[in-house]
Amino acid sequence: MNTRGLLDQLLKSGQDLLKNASGGSAQSGSHGNGVEGKGAQGGLNDLLGKVGGGNLGGFLSGAGGGALAAGAMGLLLGNKSARRIGGKALTYGGLAAIGVLAYKAYGNWQANQGTAQQAEPQTVDRVPSAQVEQHSEAILRALVAAAKADGHVDANERQLIEGEFTRLTGDRDLQQWLHVELNKPLDPTDVARSARTPEIAAEMYLASVMMVDEEHFMERAYLDELAKQLKIEPGLKQELENQVRQSQQ
Repeated sequence: MNTRGLLDQLLKSGQDLLKNASGGSAQSGSHGNGVEGKGAQGGLNDLLGKVGGGNLGGFLSGAGGGALAAGAMGLLLGNKSARRIGGKALTYGGLAAIGVLAYKAYGNWQANQGTAQQAEPQTVDRVPSAQVEQHSEAILRALVAAAKADGHVDANERQLIEGEFTRLTGDRDLQQWLHVELNKPLDPTDVARSARTPEIAAEMYLASVMMVDEEHFMERAYLDELAKQLKIEPGLKQELENQVRQSQQ
């Protein structure tokens, strides 16, 4: 099962759309993405809005894998702002973005503690390739769970999301795994069991923050309970949230 490849596609899809939307707004008379004059962020909001609004067939007509991944990510986001997959985080590219931001959060947290330098955090961008799958599976599980935190993923949404995942990957084991994750009741305790290291816990929390609306009481409550189950120290929790906010500016 290769969750790394699928997760990379999902995370990079926002980057690709931002680039396309930016190009469309910068070129006079360009109508390729239908975002002329709106800027990259407005264009991405429009594109994901079409996906989240159910106009999937038209949006993906003639599209490649990047747009398919954007469709899946758009469905996971629901009606949330596309800012959560935009911003500086995407300049690092795909799965590496999660590791880089988690590593920076660890560094700031350790510096603020004023204690002796601890061992270098082994985030997903710094572990041997053999360990990356363990990180990516946990992060993908966290993303899927966070998408359900506001209750928007009903039976119809699950069917649409599964359809997009099926189009993205021919890995039957991965498809079955995603089916199980999408249909599970939302349970932070169950999600947190995937955190086999403190660094994976941090990455899972960071990815979850990227997906939710912190001002929504249900989603804020989910994040707080997830952090508790992941056993993330309050100071590190704050730094992880800060990294996500800064990446969205």
